[in-house]
Amino acid sequence: MEKIKQFFKFEERGANLRAEILGGIVTFLAMSYILIVNPLIVSGAPGGIPYGGVFFATCVGSFAATLVMALLANLPVALAPGMGVNAFFVGIIIGQYGYTWQEALALSFIGGVIFLIISLTPIRRKLIDAIPDSLKAAIGVGIGFFIAFVGLKLSGIFVWDGMQLSLGDLTNPAVLLGLFSIIVIFVVHSLKHGISKFSFIISIVVTALVGLMLGLMGVDGMPAFGKFDYAPLADVKDVAFVGIIEGFKTVFNQPFYNTAFLIFALLFVDIFDTAGTLVAVGKSAGLEDEEGNIPNLDKALMADAVGTLISSSLGTPEITSYVESTTGVQAGAKTGLSSVVVAGLFLISIVLFPIFHLFSYSSVTVGALVLVGVLMSQQLKEIDWSNMTDAITSFIVIAAMLFTSSIADGIAFGFITYTLIKLVRGEIKEVNPIIWASSILFIVYFALMANLVG
Repeated sequence: MEKIKQFFKFEERGANLRAEILGGIVTFLAMSYILIVNPLIVSGAPGGIPYGGVFFATCVGSFAATLVMALLANLPVALAPGMGVNAFFVGIIIGQYGYTWQEALALSFIGGVIFLIISLTPIRRKLIDAIPDSLKAAIGVGIGFFIAFVGLKLSGIFVWDGMQLSLGDLTNPAVLLGLFSIIVIFVVHSLKHGISKFSFIISIVVTALVGLMLGLMGVDGMPAFGKFDYAPLADVKDVAFVGIIEGFKTVFNQPFYNTAFLIFALLFVDIFDTAGTLVAVGKSAGLEDEEGNIPNLDKALMADAVGTLISSSLGTPEITSYVESTTGVQAGAKTGLSSVVVAGLFLISIVLFPIFHLFSYSSVTVGALVLVGVLMSQQLKEIDWSNMTDAITSFIVIAAMLFTSSIADGIAFGFITYTLIKLVRGEIKEVNPIIWASSILFIVYFALMANLVG
């Protein structure tokens, strides 16, 4: 045990075993929905990847990538197939451009190779170091608001009818269960006793048990265990490694412009989604050094890239770092040991999926996501609101993440706004070359996306 503590630098980071295990469990439960959602999305389109193959790839890919993050970067960050990327994978690459799912996996793999090459160069750290401190804080706040908003929307507490955001149906038992989850976690976290440290796990478990009991009493829409049916896993033999090999045989027969753009889009989202998440989680965990740098950030980027190579080979879109890792951090996780716990739970999920299915209901985890939003919003104080450049840029970052439902887009609009303001103020020399170069690439990206959608 002492060797484990030394390896993960417990003393240096002020960590303890109980908090690491608890943090890992909380992180896993907060992101376990991906085990349901990713297979449904990726297998749902015509010609999509077989469900069982995607589920297996999601579990094993997340296990492998998170374990690499734990052992290589020693950070409390979990990885899994990216939400949004899977929709892009199905809706755009397969649905709009007509690529096969095998070819789409090949594109994802190529993007992962490029990401890995970048992570092996000095660009990896310079990219993060180039971001101004206020902008880093705004990214953390934006992610906090975004993750809380996602939880509130998925649980039905707020609904979007295509025209406006409004309060959900408060007569719906599932919505009321979500509100119960929020109340429980706020109350427990506000207590002045040591039990407040367990607010995340208490909220998730208590809400799940209450929902389960209500379901047994006949209340509709309540959390429930799934059925033990392993037959779909037989699809693995037609997906893992087989799919990507078939994809590479034909993907280069597709138009070069389309292929290049789609690879760029996948790479773009992965890099900046990951960068934003790592900064936010690192700040939340208090891992910054005196210069504001996150330890092993270069290794973390490498772990993310390796994760994409693994997931693409197994049969699911690219892996990315998950903002839900902040739930584990707030529960006390400070080292990669918590990520080892998450990795293990992903692997166990293959066998115990029906049990973990209980925690995939958004009404069960919404409280944890909302409290993360509250805690991460405390970084607002780190933004220099008296400086209009910082104030405007920070506002744009936070608002864009919410309105576009994309961390990468929020960062993109922030970079562009920051560069534009510095330009009109005659202060362009103060802008790091990486920032203004990225701003130009972001503008090109949006222009291409507008043309794509049009």
